[in-house]
Order: sequence, then structure tokens, then C-alpha cells
Amino acid sequence: MRAGKGFVDRSLTSDEIREIVSTAADELQIDGKRVLTIIPDGTRTMPMPLMFELLQQEVGGRAAACDYLVALGTHPLMRAAQLSSLVGQSVVNGVCGTSKILNHRWDLPGTFSELGKIPKDEVIRISGGLLEEAIPVRINRMIFDYDQILICGPVFPHEVVGFSGGNKYLFPGIGGPEIIGLTHWLGALLGSYELIGTNSTPVRELIDIAADLVKVPVACLSLVVKEEGVSGLYFGTAKEAWGAAAALSAQEHIVWVDQPLQRVLSVMPTLYDDLWTAAKGMYKVEPAVADGGEVIIYAPHITEVSYTHGPDIDKVGYHCRDYFLKQWGRFKDAPRSVLAHSTHLKGKGTYDADSDIETPRISVTLATGIPEERCRKLNLNYLDPKSVDPENWRGRESEGVKLIPRAGEVLYRLRSSGGS
Repeated sequence: MRAGKGFVDRSLTSDEIREIVSTAADELQIDGKRVLTIIPDGTRTMPMPLMFELLQQEVGGRAAACDYLVALGTHPLMRAAQLSSLVGQSVVNGVCGTSKILNHRWDLPGTFSELGKIPKDEVIRISGGLLEEAIPVRINRMIFDYDQILICGPVFPHEVVGFSGGNKYLFPGIGGPEIIGLTHWLGALLGSYELIGTNSTPVRELIDIAADLVKVPVACLSLVVKEEGVSGLYFGTAKEAWGAAAALSAQEHIVWVDQPLQRVLSVMPTLYDDLWTAAKGMYKVEPAVADGGEVIIYAPHITEVSYTHGPDIDKVGYHCRDYFLKQWGRFKDAPRSVLAHSTHLKGKGTYDADSDIETPRISVTLATGIPEERCRKLNLNYLDPKSVDPENWRGRESEGVKLIPRAGEVLYRLRSSGGS
């Protein structure tokens, strides 16, 4: 670790944050270099306007180029107004001052260059035999136009890799569809319930191996963010900075409960504008919900399942993992990332192929702007959002009823299911 601070009892001051960013610029010797900073999109809580201002001052004033690439994965492209809001300054035609602010164009095949492959034998070893194919590693070719890559983003508990951040900004952030699909599907096969909030996972190992194929120098600023401010900021290699941030995130972003929850109302903030991203309201609380319990995703502002993957989701619906595995002939051609998303939202469950009966461990109900008919077709329960008053859910923990007023980033776990 080259620089960093983190606290569980206070937020960093703006001067402390500036000092770490300044140290990063000095350590990287960015004078005269072309620097590309990879940043999150608007679906992550992140003081991006502050970080953008500091990077412009500490890096932009010294580097030959100081540009930014939004690590979309396969999220929708951000419009100019959204990019302006993201960085806190006006972005016009992908430009802010002397810097480019660009979307990762995952939708264009010409975006990518292949770096190599993770060999089949290695994939089998890491996945425990759940995957039996080599993984092509492709990445946005734009990185080769720069002398230094700088990842700048937050770390939270994550359903596929345990904790987000670090090299995840390369894969899937600006990676090709093969590694996105296969790593997410591996996460689904292993189970979000088991992976989320753990700091060593097979998926993280695959991502780190892929990142080792990137020969442009990569450094990282990893943040631990809460509503009230930045709890931690760490600079170093992607593994170093992420590791320190994940350790702090485990303290800041995991809430341990003593008794299983029976019903949860996950109120989703507007930074999630479709169910693809708002699914966090389910799997961030799933480990704390009792068998037979219910999670209600409350988001009247959401009217679409996925702006990117909607048609594919409509074809497969939402089901537990075994529903797909025991009917693999039906689903083998579906995008793996879509199948993974489906299982993450539906959660654990069983499927009896002989009787064609699927039994989810808990119920998932949508109280959103998605019509009831579509919810039912997707194999999800429906609740009219107009009938929901979040205030009626407050203060009922003794009944096993939990209101999460800003769901999606904090993970809830049963204390009896693991150490605190």
C-alpha cells in the first residue's frame, strides 16, 4: 500500500483526500504521461465530483493527457447530462475542459482487443469444475493509447466477486462479453448467498488473472463510501488498494442481525433506474431472511426490467439456479450474464424436473412501475406500489419486519451464519 487512510468512526476530510490523491500523482510520476482514469457510472454511490476536481488539479495539470472512461460493463450508455452530473462539471460531446469523458462502448465489437485466454485447465481448477472452457480475455483497446491506467472507484459487498472494486473495473468494467458472461455465471453457480461479502472468491481470482494480462501500468484509488462521507481512501496496485478497502468495507457495509427477518421492504434510491441494477435490494438482504420470508423491492420510479437486457430476461424469466441447470438444453444459448442476474434476484431454491415444480427459499415481490402482468410472466410477485407506505414498516424489527430506507449497498447477514 503506497498511501491511504480509513476509519470506522469518522469520515476523511477534504484535505486528507487531497493529500492521498496528490501522493498518487507523485508516486506515478505522471508528468508528461497520458493518463486514463477508469471511473464508475451513476449506479454507485461515489463522490465523483470531488474526485474529478482533485484528479483534474493533481493529475490534469501535469499529465500530457488526463481522460476518463466510464466502466459500464453492459449498463446503458450515459448521456451528456448524466456525465455532467456524474463528474460535477459540464460535459459536451464527451469533453470537459481539456479532458475526454467517455462511455465504454461495450455495444460496438470494434471496441475490444484480445489479450489472450485464461486456459481451460486453469478455469477448471479455479471453478472447481463448474466451468470447463477457456475464457477469452478482451478489453477496451483505448487503454493502449495511454501510458498509465488509474482505477478510481468505490468498494461494496458484491454478489459475484465478494466485494466490488479493484480489477473489477477492468473486468467486467471495460471487458469483453465472454469474461463478463462466464464470471457472472460462475458466481451464480457458486451462489450469491455464499459469495457476497467474502474477500476471497473464485470469480475474483479469475478477474485478477485476466488483469495480469494487461501490460499497460495500472494503479488504483479505492474508496469506502457511506452516505455521510468517505470512510476510507487507499492508493496502490489494484490488488493492494482493493484489499485495504474491502477490509474496511466489511466493517462499514455489513450489518449483522441476531434473528432472521420475515419481511423486508427494500426502498431503492433513484440511482437504480431498472430492475437489473435494483436487484441489489434483494441479494444484499437475502442472507438475513428466514426460509419462507419475503423481500419487497419498492421502487415506484422503475418501469423497466433492463434497458440493455430486457428482451432476453423476458424470454427466461426469474428462476433459481437449478431451474436452469436441470433444463440446460432449453437455456444453454441464453446469455450467461442474464441467467446469472435471474438467479441473483430469485435467490436460492430447488427445482423438481419430474413434477416441474420450482420452490424458492424466499419470495420476491416487486412494488415498482413494472406492470403486474409482466411481473407474473417473469415469475415474480406483484404489489401495487401505491398501497405501500414505508413509514408503516418502520420500527417493527421485533416482528421480524425490516425497513431498509436506502437499500442496495449495505449487506445484511445473520450473525449465526458467520462471525462478526
